[in-house]
Amino acid sequence: MVQHVPEAAERTQTPVDAVLFDFHGTLAQVEDSVRWVQRAALARGREIDKARATVLADRLVTAGRAGGPLPHRVPPHLADHWSSRDLYAESHRAAYTGLAATVATDVDGLADALYDRLLDPDGWLPYADTEATLRTLHEAGVKVAVVSNIGFDIRPHFAAWGLDGLVDAFALSYEVGRTKPDPAIFLRACGMLGADPERTLMVGDSPADAGAVQAGCAALVLPAAEPGRPNGLGATLALAGCSA
Repeated sequence: MVQHVPEAAERTQTPVDAVLFDFHGTLAQVEDSVRWVQRAALARGREIDKARATVLADRLVTAGRAGGPLPHRVPPHLADHWSSRDLYAESHRAAYTGLAATVATDVDGLADALYDRLLDPDGWLPYADTEATLRTLHEAGVKVAVVSNIGFDIRPHFAAWGLDGLVDAFALSYEVGRTKPDPAIFLRACGMLGADPERTLMVGDSPADAGAVQAGCAALVLPAAEPGRPNGLGATLALAGCSA
């Protein structure tokens, strides 16, 4: 899929009317896994020292963490929820709390508390370039939508970060009923913005995001980056014909 990126660059030498952004891995990243465990345990009234939290975090990430690598194994009883996790909010929660519950712990209710960190803006960290990039596009009159394969509402996160006024629309898979790389979710986002796909740029971090090419959009795929660090998001501005 990455071979489409040079083509995308050629097609966006003139300013675009709209930019679509992926959420996780593009605009924001989940919190450090050790902090994730410690904060979740604290919500259940337990303090866990860093050494123990590190061991537990490694096991939980291997079992399957939203925003982390794919699980090592999906138990048969969670297969249906896993396959539809980005289409239904109840399946998203059931899949990830179920995976967390496969890890033995003496903290009662930890699996639910871990999932609740996803729903809390404090459990995420926007990338260093996120606000500046969104603000520059907004001030230039370029429409912005967030397009995400996700099973919960991320609008409150943007509101908590003071970025909600910089995003014009959200095309979330569990609301739209389609997941990337299905062209339908990208076309839905363009429709929300009133934008022509041929003058729209999709920015993400995976081959699924590059699927926007099949909807007629250009695509920019960014490299992976640690939470809070610059991830090349500013390159969007040059492709959109804006200056920082």
